Amino acid sequence: MPRPRADALRNRERIIAAARELFVEFGPDVALDDVARRAGVGNATLYRNFPDRAALTHEVVLAVTSRTTLRAEEAEAAEADPFAALSRFVHAAADERIGALCPMLSGVFDRDHPDLLAERGRLEEAVEGLVARAQSAGRLRTDIAVGDVLVALSQLTRPLPGIACQGIDRFTHRHLQLFLDGLETPARSELPGSAATLEDLRRS
Repeated sequence: MPRPRADALRNRERIIAAARELFVEFGPDVALDDVARRAGVGNATLYRNFPDRAALTHEVVLAVTSRTTLRAEEAEAAEADPFAALSRFVHAAADERIGALCPMLSGVFDRDHPDLLAERGRLEEAVEGLVARAQSAGRLRTDIAVGDVLVALSQLTRPLPGIACQGIDRFTHRHLQLFLDGLETPARSELPGSAATLEDLRRS
């Protein structure tokens, strides 16, 4: 089977990147015509690569998850201080638009596809490692779990779909840093409820 041409691969990457941005901004039901327009390609090119919304959503979720896992691995390798590694990852994950994952998981597509399950497992393992090392080092409060980090990341990196808050992204890293400050020990308050685990997220 012949390899895709370089320009065809570039078009595919542009479509995935455009969909990632629009899904974050407006939710997973954004018009595919708008995705093609944002990517700078024709509708025919979009549908040649992704025959329907489910196929496009699958690839965006896979791409965001894979790239975010890579950011976690890079953070661990780059930072000797476990809390600095976690902080580096949180900011990098925001740049990967990890908030795109939450609204898309409510869409109509196979979230249990083997490719997605494998990539999600890699991400969860990487983030669990960052959290566990920071807690073992006494740098991260112990009344939180991996789910708390992932939920906060999703909430703090995704505007409400359809709101006219242009330029709101410039506050994201500022608010993430406030969140990270609240994760450091010693804790200044007692958190209500219980820590959010990965199992909790899977059941929700």
